[in-house]
Amino acid sequence: MPALSFQLNSSDKNSKARNGTIKTDHGDLLTPVFMPVGTVGSVKAISQQQLIEDVSAQIILGNTYHLYLRPGTEELEAAGGLHKFMSWNRPILTDSGGYQVFSLAANRKINEEGVTFQSHIDGSRHIFTPEKVMDIQRIIGADIIMAFDECPPYPSDHFYSRTSMELTHRWLDRCIQQLRETGLKYGHPQHLFPIVQGGTFADLRRESCAYISSKNAPGNAIGGLSVGEPEEMMYEFTELCCDHLPQDKPRYLMGVGTPWNILECISLGVDMFDCVMPTRNGRNAMLFTSQGVINIDNKKWEKDFSPIDDGIDSEFSHYYNKAYLRHLIRSKEILGLTIASVQNLAFYMWLVSQARQHITAGDFLAWKNDILPILKQRL
Repeated sequence: MPALSFQLNSSDKNSKARNGTIKTDHGDLLTPVFMPVGTVGSVKAISQQQLIEDVSAQIILGNTYHLYLRPGTEELEAAGGLHKFMSWNRPILTDSGGYQVFSLAANRKINEEGVTFQSHIDGSRHIFTPEKVMDIQRIIGADIIMAFDECPPYPSDHFYSRTSMELTHRWLDRCIQQLRETGLKYGHPQHLFPIVQGGTFADLRRESCAYISSKNAPGNAIGGLSVGEPEEMMYEFTELCCDHLPQDKPRYLMGVGTPWNILECISLGVDMFDCVMPTRNGRNAMLFTSQGVINIDNKKWEKDFSPIDDGIDSEFSHYYNKAYLRHLIRSKEILGLTIASVQNLAFYMWLVSQARQHITAGDFLAWKNDILPILKQRL
């Protein structure tokens, strides 16, 4: 199986930010890249055409846990995999379901073999083992697939964090072995990313980075952050992991985050991001724009007929006005959820595109420091 390739294009001279190109069978990804979350094969309230034409999404993320429960592996395999099932011919990344199982703490049991859990849909009982999770991701057919891991809660003590990390490492070895013993489903290669764990302990994070790096995977992920720890702690451990993971492989920080989180973590050396925040917040009337954060439900926008965001190079964001979007949201019109979600994702894509340009120009750090106070302000 050909290795996923990562070409480093340029680095910022005043930070650890870098931009590059990841090559997959379904297309190239320019990094830093943000991946919209399409949990069940759908980015909520947005069509695939809009993802391409209005959002300019390079890649989307699917979720193994949710796709396993609905529509199920039998239907996905009959369709020829998720790409064909959802009519998406660009890259897909699937997470392993580890985080979803972590969030079901009251309804799951973890042991060496794997995790037994109850479905959030109907209460039925299931087991995820590293081998089964690899088999499910084979059937889904994503270009980038994630190793099965345990995500420890915050806070966790050193003993629990070490025990969890070591279990994650043993599960990784089983994931790698299962992939070696199974063939490709749909003719295109699938690339496994291991996940660094270790809680909020520097010695464990360094140890996990070393173990993960020894596997020589085509890319590596940083997990177990953005789970309730203070923001500064997230930055501290993100930087530590970036410093101890291979320079010539893409680094994926899972589940992060706000626009300012993303820019700060780009400056620490992260290449790939995903988060439900742009679409979830959009559905709840919060817009991210180049001028700051807007609660579009507020009365102050009632007669504001200016474009939603004329500061980004998106025809979509210039097309609709704030008063109209407020009207739709307050009227509970489905179109309002779509417009707000597309706006937020278009903004995120603009933001990482700007980051790539400023890294190339060599002035990323100065640009980041100038724009952060603007992005954080509430309008």
